[in-house]
This record gives sequence, C-alpha cells and structure tokens, in this order.
Amino acid sequence: MQKNTESIQDLRTRIDSIDDAILELLNERSQVVLDVGRLKSGSNLDFHVPGRERQIFERLQSQNRGPFPNDALKSIYREIISACLALESPMKVAFLGPKATFSHLATMQQFGLSAEFVPMKSIPSVFEEVEKGKALYGVVPVENSTEGVISHTLDMFVESKLQVTAEILLEVHHDLLSRTGRLEDIRKVYSHAQPIAQCRQWLDENLPGIPLVDVASTAVAAQIVSEDYTAAAIASELAASLYDIKVVRSRIEDQVNNFTRFLVISRKGCDRSGCDKTSVLFAVKDEPGILCRMLEPFAKRGINLTKIESRPYKSKAWEYIFFLDLFGHVSDPEVSEALDELKGCCQFLKILGSYPRSM
Repeated sequence: MQKNTESIQDLRTRIDSIDDAILELLNERSQVVLDVGRLKSGSNLDFHVPGRERQIFERLQSQNRGPFPNDALKSIYREIISACLALESPMKVAFLGPKATFSHLATMQQFGLSAEFVPMKSIPSVFEEVEKGKALYGVVPVENSTEGVISHTLDMFVESKLQVTAEILLEVHHDLLSRTGRLEDIRKVYSHAQPIAQCRQWLDENLPGIPLVDVASTAVAAQIVSEDYTAAAIASELAASLYDIKVVRSRIEDQVNNFTRFLVISRKGCDRSGCDKTSVLFAVKDEPGILCRMLEPFAKRGINLTKIESRPYKSKAWEYIFFLDLFGHVSDPEVSEALDELKGCCQFLKILGSYPRSM
C-alpha cells in the first residue's frame, strides 16, 4: 500500500515538472509572438493572419501521436493563440448579441476567450461596427442545417463592401431552462424563432398547448425567464449559467445533427491557404437556359459547388439573387476563369471573399 502511494506521488511530481516546462515554453512562445508583432508593425503588415492559424492547427494535429485527442489539442491552441494575439494588440470582435447567444458561442470558438467581444443588437449593426473600423471582425449567422438560410445576413452582403474571412460551424444544442427546473411549472416558453422551430416536435410532445413566445434572442429569453417562475426559455447551457437558472431538459432539438454556420467578416480579405472556400453573390439575366449556363463554368472545370441559394432581388420585382459557395480560392486559375465566364451571363457579380474552410 505504501509503495502504491509513493508511486502515485512520484507520478504527480513528474506532472508538476512537465507543467513547469509547459509554462516556461508558453512564456517563451509569447515573447516570440511579441517579436513577430514588432516586425509586422515596422513593415505595416496585418498582425492577424487567419490562414496561419489553420497551418498551426493542421501541423500539430498531423504530428500528434496521442493519447492526447486532436479536438482538445485544437481547443488548447485556440486559447494559446488568442492570448498571444491579445499581447500584440486587442482584437475587438462584434457579434449578434447579447451574451450567451449561439453567435456568442461561435465567436468564442473562433477567437478564443482573450479577444474583446462586442455584442450588437442586430445583424446590420455588426456590419456597421466592422465597416466603421470599431471592430476588426464581425461574426454573423448565415444558415442552419435544419431551418436553412438567414435572409438578413445575405441581404446585408448585397450592399456591404466587407469580405468574408472565415466560416464557423457550431453544433447547436438547445436546453429548456427555468427558475424552478420543473417541467410542470411551465406556462409559457420564450426563445428566438429559429430555436423554437428546431424544437417544435419536442415541444408538441412534452408541452402541448403551452404558448410559444418569439423574442429577439435566446439570451433575451433566458433573461426574461430569470424573473418569471412560470416561464421557460430555449437557450444554451451558457445562458443557464449566466442568468442563474436551471436546466429542465437538455438537448431538446428535434434533429441530432443540428449545426449553424457563421461567417466572419472583415475589411480585408484572406490570402490563399490551400484549403479554401469562396462565396459569391450574383444576379443572372432573364434568358432561356440561364440556370444551366450559370453552372456550366464550374462543371466543366470540376469545381465543387457546396451551396446555391436564391433570394428575391429587393430592387427589382420577380428577379433573384443567387448565393453560391464553391471550393477553391479566387486566386486559383480555374476558379478565376470560371467566375469570369459566369460574369458574362450576370447582371452583377460580387465576390464576398475566399477564406479557409472550417476544419
């Protein structure tokens, strides 16, 4: 028994020694980052390069021999990179607020906890914050795997000069929250329209006849519920913690694989990373066979289209704008050629940005 205790103590001593070495290396890494920052400042270079982060993640994951899991490795380095960037310059990121929304969670997932997060009241206000230079980046939702495209975001891209610099895929889990934590106390349910739609079947089966109230965000719903013992909110686990309310039921979404895709917007585009996606907006001329012709430039070059979505063109009745995602960077010759050919049958074409694909 004594030998086993000594063995555990020896192992704990080794862990302490390893932790000391990690701490020393973290400080050494931070100093090198500061040196890089000074060189960038002297050369008038951007201090944040999203493609470089992807290279770091991919290199470390390819070299990881285990047993430490790759997902955890990425999460840790997300925070290391975030903290090091904060030493160089405060990174202000605007998102569709308030705090504890899924947009907030996506922003933290992308930029780490050391960034400065600025909650905004609407999608247009996120665009405006970035356009005015008050925030370096903005994070806006663009589509959900269950409910489809977020029309407000696509509408903003029509007029905005901002570029897409990254995409974030967030697996969305909805919890039912209340003050008491008891299902039988619930007389009404608050949430944003999208989460309500994503939990419709569960609500019909478990809370039939209970009024569903649409509010501005899941966080607003949680805030309301924190003051009402008869109400419940559909929101995130983070909202439960932030507003000091209880989880009645976890993961009440109807679809198991429920993801929301967010886009990161900035005033500057991204260099080629080698594993990119390009987003495009365009309106085609009203001619016979035009839909077939607009896809042909990509098909004959073997370019993979990952999304195509149509939206009414607000300035012209019965005409439509198309939102297109494709694999590749706008600087790739075949992508550039395909877009030039597409432009020939368009009333207008706008490249929203080329950016690293979500890992």
